[in-house]
Amino acid sequence: MSRIAKAPIALPSGVELNVKGGQVKVKGPKGSLEMVLHPNVSLEKDEANYVVKPAKASDIPMAGTFRSLVSNMVVGVSDGFEKRLTLVGVGYRAQVQGEKLTLALGFSHPVEYNAPEGVTIEAPTQTEIVIKGCDKQRVGQVASEIRAFRPPEPYKGKGVRYSDERVIRKEAKKA
Repeated sequence: MSRIAKAPIALPSGVELNVKGGQVKVKGPKGSLEMVLHPNVSLEKDEANYVVKPAKASDIPMAGTFRSLVSNMVVGVSDGFEKRLTLVGVGYRAQVQGEKLTLALGFSHPVEYNAPEGVTIEAPTQTEIVIKGCDKQRVGQVASEIRAFRPPEPYKGKGVRYSDERVIRKEAKKA
């Protein structure tokens, strides 16, 4: 069996996990998440932990996938997830007003982005954006959509990038 699928899912204090009819619900201090289990996978309680079991040997990869998904749900409702973006370029600014993020990215108009439900966007400085939420997939999707407005270009490195992203710069054309 997959090494990932073999690992049990430990629940931190304050987190509830319910399994009913193929539906997994996880509730914690940061919010609640739901997911439908694959029919070839089951989630069983083993003492204080939960274990994902495949229906047959060929379903082991699916068990590992669903173990990771349920584990991410548990981490999300207890601690939450966060992505950081930085703006690199002269005049590039970010500003948050309520649920709306307004970006000045060198276009003739400001770019506006409305945060989806369950995701909060903050701008601690004018060149930094912090995206937080309990759903890992949704936080990553929002970060990706914001980065897509102006991805970093390879010559000067200007654009929106993840805070830990390294942009490989190209050498300019020589005469």
